[in-house]
Amino acid sequence: MCEHHAPPPPATPGRRTALTLLGASLAAALGACAEPADQASPASGPAAATLSNPAVPQVAAVPVRPGSQRKPVLPDEGLARRGRARYTPDFRLPPIQNGLAPVLTKIDTKHPVVFLTIDDGVTKTPEMARLMAEYDYPASIFLTRNFVRDNPDFFKQFAAQGSLVENHTVSHNINMVSQLGYQQQLAEITGMQDYAQQQFGRRPTLFRPPGGAYSVAMRQAVAAAGMKAIITWEAKSNAGHMDYQYGKGLRPGDIVLMHFRPEFAADLAAFRAAQHAAGLEVVLLEDFLGVA
Repeated sequence: MCEHHAPPPPATPGRRTALTLLGASLAAALGACAEPADQASPASGPAAATLSNPAVPQVAAVPVRPGSQRKPVLPDEGLARRGRARYTPDFRLPPIQNGLAPVLTKIDTKHPVVFLTIDDGVTKTPEMARLMAEYDYPASIFLTRNFVRDNPDFFKQFAAQGSLVENHTVSHNINMVSQLGYQQQLAEITGMQDYAQQQFGRRPTLFRPPGGAYSVAMRQAVAAAGMKAIITWEAKSNAGHMDYQYGKGLRPGDIVLMHFRPEFAADLAAFRAAQHAAGLEVVLLEDFLGVA
């Protein structure tokens, strides 16, 4: 209590009256000792009420540059922006049967979604990560160990943005179906599994065959390596334009193929135009399949 304030008034007859007068005197004294309004503690006011209310979502502090209009992001908002948890999947991934991994070329869904996949990893330019972040696109990135081991950190940028690294073999032998036996194919697949685990902290759950060809032996090897499915495609962005195996535009559930190539920006622009024209949203394939 401040020294210049008078002590509480003397007690008056009656216990209730005395307590009432003492409480009023203490409240007045504390109010006089409080800081001026322009020096109030940051923990006072509505903000303090929000932080102490368990019913209000807690928002982590976000550094904001002077003049920036960036708003805080609620805990699940970032996931929703990338298409995560926005749709309840209406497609169930087929299980491994008789030791064979299922093959998916398209997802049978009524949701307005499309799935972006990017292969190989030969070309690495700063604009690739910048464009993916600018468009807020998550992608399944099917990497080949021999193409990315010179700079694996480059692809960690995409993982930080919400994409996931998947398996595209060790050496990218497009003739592995006809040239390699089961054990050799398994070595190509498990070699990339181990590398992805080491470099990116996650074992891939999806496999893309080099060139797209697959066989019974490959399906057996994929299942034996612990993965859930082989992923091919029916639409691709290549040389700055879209190619479709069916129809003339993107359809809900299409799996789109791209590559890390010098024409990446043109390919991504062609995909973006097709995506917008079809009214579809890019969501992460692994999330939709439940294998993230």
